[in-house]
Amino acid sequence: MGCVSTAVAQHERQVLGIIPSVFTVNNLVGETCGKEIKVATMQERLVMMMELSDAFIALPGGFGTLEELFQMISWAQLNIHNKPIGVLNINGFFNGLLSFVDHAVKQEFITPRARKILISATTADELVDKLQAFRFEPDPALSKLKWSPSSSQKEKLDLTLRL
Repeated sequence: MGCVSTAVAQHERQVLGIIPSVFTVNNLVGETCGKEIKVATMQERLVMMMELSDAFIALPGGFGTLEELFQMISWAQLNIHNKPIGVLNINGFFNGLLSFVDHAVKQEFITPRARKILISATTADELVDKLQAFRFEPDPALSKLKWSPSSSQKEKLDLTLRL
């Protein structure tokens, strides 16, 4: 992340780092170039990233990258957001993952409509073009879900015993 943010800043573009406070202790992530927002948890980080981003691009990475990628895909599938999501498939890094996703479609665990949520390209220019052309197609059944702070609160249950 540091190399990407440094390159972006060097080209006089906006950089925003959303970092859980625990990572700032002992300078674990290094110095942030651009604006930095500290949050308490990883979940809070993901929510803020979703709210502030226009699109999501995953570069080759590890479990954290994959977790955040699939979280954003799941949220798009659930109609929590409608922003484009892509992977920059440098040197075929994501080939195995993309094959697995396509296999899950063939096995009917992922719908063809949901598969369209994940965009891939081998160059940054191609990926940006595909992200800009993306048009979200919500699942008709899931598009009826209304996500708001009040919808996530538990309803009060009537636990009155009636004999």
